[in-house]
Amino acid sequence: MKLSDFDYPLPEDRIATRPARPRSSAKLLVAEGGAIADRIVRELPDILRPGDRLVLNDTKVIPARLTGTRRRETGQGAAEARIEATLLEPAADGTWAALVKPLRKLRAGETVAFPAGLSAVVEEIAAGQARLRFNLVGADFEAALETAGAMPLPPYIERLRTADAADREDYQTVWASRPGAVAAPTASLHFDEALLAALAARGVAFTHVTLHVGAGTFLPVKVEDVTTHRMHAEWGEVTDAAAAEINATRAAGGRVIPVGTTALRLIESAAAGDGTVRPWRGETDIFIYPGYRFRATDALVTNFHLPKSTLLMLVSALMGRERIAAIYDHAIAQGYRFFSYGDASLLVP
Repeated sequence: MKLSDFDYPLPEDRIATRPARPRSSAKLLVAEGGAIADRIVRELPDILRPGDRLVLNDTKVIPARLTGTRRRETGQGAAEARIEATLLEPAADGTWAALVKPLRKLRAGETVAFPAGLSAVVEEIAAGQARLRFNLVGADFEAALETAGAMPLPPYIERLRTADAADREDYQTVWASRPGAVAAPTASLHFDEALLAALAARGVAFTHVTLHVGAGTFLPVKVEDVTTHRMHAEWGEVTDAAAAEINATRAAGGRVIPVGTTALRLIESAAAGDGTVRPWRGETDIFIYPGYRFRATDALVTNFHLPKSTLLMLVSALMGRERIAAIYDHAIAQGYRFFSYGDASLLVP
């Protein structure tokens, strides 16, 4: 399989820079069998069946983008430089990997001061990243980050506008509870409390799992033979209770429907060959592309993904490449909005 097999042209004006308001007013493309229907997200209770189970990623996006100042003493006095850091992931020793601009302005051992009393020592610079050790930890670090940081919007949105106060709410799911992601599980952004209540009244059940989405989700695929691509690893957890709920739904004949590719990748990582989902905790680098045999997934709620992305390969594995090409052609022709703040689809293979 070639990378070019997963390319498509998209007009820039189809890239959503703000979400639909209210969340559940976004358009919903329903692809089931050979049919495509144009619906609205709030109509999901009319589309899903009693006994279906939605699997929801409860990760919470941290305000991982920081702007600070590096101060360096020189022979001519103090020199300051403005530094932008985007936190990527924590290490076991408490340091954080970060993308820094401009990286050439930093040296190992220097300190960068951020607002809210937050500062970081540069412990290492390697492979285009910096490793930072902050002066605060635990709840103190989280509180300072809430004040000092901004939401880390995807690159394709930041090209068009900068993050602002509205993104604090817009780029977070209504059920987010476990801090650790630096990108949102964006299919979940379409759900609000009213929709969740209507789905529950319909007899649709919910299971929460956790996958802390990393910035690697935006990294481009750089190999022409996609089967040789190596995925970034992300930390996740399927609890005993979550596994039991999913298995009970399967046993009762209900459908297991992840909301978003992150929830799908996690339950597929935790699934045995017969589809039984086991309690699971750790890092997953599962890469799903055409030819993959799905074990625990019956359908998927997801957004529309970037050309040549691993997520487009995932939905192509679920529905077939030609089918996805037809779905995306329809979405473009019908004015659907794409990517993180864009519209949604329900894909039923």
